[in-house]
Amino acid sequence: MTLHKNLLSTFLLLHLFIIGAKVSESARIFTIVNHCRETIWPAVIPGEYFNGGGFALKPGQSLVFTAPIGWSGRIWGRTGCNFDKNGNGPCQTGSCGNSLKCSGAGKPPASLAELTLAALDFYDVSLVDGFNLPMSVTPLNGKGNCSIAGCDSDLRNSCPSELAVKGNGRTVACRSACDVFNTDEYCCRGNYGNPSTCQPTYYSKKFKQACPTSYSYAYDDPTSIFTCKGTDYVVAFCSSRKQPVCTYHNRNLICSDSTGLRPSMGKYWWTMILGSTFAITLSIIS
Repeated sequence: MTLHKNLLSTFLLLHLFIIGAKVSESARIFTIVNHCRETIWPAVIPGEYFNGGGFALKPGQSLVFTAPIGWSGRIWGRTGCNFDKNGNGPCQTGSCGNSLKCSGAGKPPASLAELTLAALDFYDVSLVDGFNLPMSVTPLNGKGNCSIAGCDSDLRNSCPSELAVKGNGRTVACRSACDVFNTDEYCCRGNYGNPSTCQPTYYSKKFKQACPTSYSYAYDDPTSIFTCKGTDYVVAFCSSRKQPVCTYHNRNLICSDSTGLRPSMGKYWWTMILGSTFAITLSIIS
């Protein structure tokens, strides 16, 4: 199934109408997308620019948000949630209390995207608090290093048994060694509370081997934190870091693949929810 050029133009006009024709140059556009096979409930703190800090994404769906320079926070995914009509209920992993809208940090273990927006942005994906979902942070249309941060591998499949969190007969998350054993060595505290004494451990090395561009322990800075200037971000769950991603910037749909930025999305399905009521599914030929 292909999409004719006139439908693409219609989509762009609809998108422009909904999110507004003008985006401040001091703002960052975030596209949060679910490539998992199950519904997830992304959480964001602070969440004032992200639908109050929590929302649901079905497989293949995305939501678009705009955050200003100066915003600094965390994004993670929750799984196995059961919210009632009032947005109250538990989650199997990543819970931030019993509310759809997060106002506090998530319960470990959870894969975390951490971002600080400034003249030069800093961002990373951290497994220091454990792992519950593969995730990546891809900068688009920025200047500088602008590398992709994230964890492609599903550590639930290779989690050491002593770190595994079980649910419904399967591993649903992988705890950190600090969370399990609570020692200074694993938690980088006390005599181990500095970069020279806090070194990689057996468990953090397993995390790093599986996810080389994610934080595996507290002082894993050199290969884990990235910078970019004036960029938009795609935060994707259960996606390969090489998978094409797209952002809508200055009236243009800008996408990337393994060769860099492209003006179209390539041939794959993409569902984007704009606001809370409008959705459109696209299949575009590059």
